[in-house]
Amino acid sequence: MSQNESYHVNESLRNDLRLRKILDELPEFASRYFYANEFSLSARTRVAYAYDLRTFFRYIITKNPSLLYMQVRDITIAHLEQLSVHDIESYLSYLKCYHLDEKGHRTIHNTPTGIARKLSCLRSFFDYYTGIGEMKRNPAARVSTPKIHTKEIIQLDPDEVEILLSGIENGSDKISKHQKKYLDKTRLRDLAITTLLLGTGIRISECVGLDIQDVNFKDNSIKMTRKGENEQIVFFNNEVQYVLEDYLHEQRLNLIPEKGSEDALFLSLKNNRISVDAIEKMIVKFAKMYVPYKKITPHKLRSTFGTQLYQETGDLYLVAETLGHSSVDTSKKYASMKERKRLVAQTIQLRAQNRES
Repeated sequence: MSQNESYHVNESLRNDLRLRKILDELPEFASRYFYANEFSLSARTRVAYAYDLRTFFRYIITKNPSLLYMQVRDITIAHLEQLSVHDIESYLSYLKCYHLDEKGHRTIHNTPTGIARKLSCLRSFFDYYTGIGEMKRNPAARVSTPKIHTKEIIQLDPDEVEILLSGIENGSDKISKHQKKYLDKTRLRDLAITTLLLGTGIRISECVGLDIQDVNFKDNSIKMTRKGENEQIVFFNNEVQYVLEDYLHEQRLNLIPEKGSEDALFLSLKNNRISVDAIEKMIVKFAKMYVPYKKITPHKLRSTFGTQLYQETGDLYLVAETLGHSSVDTSKKYASMKERKRLVAQTIQLRAQNRES
């Protein structure tokens, strides 16, 4: 087993352990749903579904009259049969804003997209038991899915990409000497990560899982384990090649990694495999420094790549394949109307003198 495989296997095992812990809080029958979907849903998705179901069960034992004062573990399928469309709709309304604990130490807000996902989880859960004949009806089947409002994709324009990368590479007069000293320690690594994300559109989790031997400079490609644990080859251009080689030869190969991170491509300051959280914070930090007028998150770098790839090729299937989307529908958001809207603005002339010129 390669180090890269062990990283993803370990991540999957950690999620399996998290799932088991949550299942201990759910009704006994709930585990059958997760066993049945062990190979059709990723470990991360099953954990997310388990959290969603725990929230649902905690809600109904406080709001449904027939379930008041019950323990979540004591809920049966017969109890679920009693639920109405109103029960599900009131739960979705509750999800807009609720306290995670009784003292309100943490408040959760869900967007329509998040609520729609939780409704999808319920439908899938109930569908399983109706499918095997243990429930006669799905109480969530007739509940309308929240309307998802389309938002303009936030991304970096080409000049902003240049500003961001140049800022990471060369620094800024706006930062203090202390900040510069700290940033100099990670400059090559941070530039390599950011350039790789912008130049390939890979996810942060995929970037974290990369090992040195996954990078092939003979054909400028990287081998990675994508979402859903599928292995794929992704290619990069010469610009990405140069910063990766610079980072490897000038920094990475001179470091002594901690045990278990010997093959990791990107290391933290503690010389262990860098984390998803560390990359997210790094991207947000540099974005605030160099493109503060846009709220840039790591996923926006992926959006930047996807949009640019579609604008250059017009091929949604190529975008879907390159980004590792399971469906081309996911890639359609990159078919932006931005350029057409700009053309409209340039076409409409308000004054006669402008129309004649």
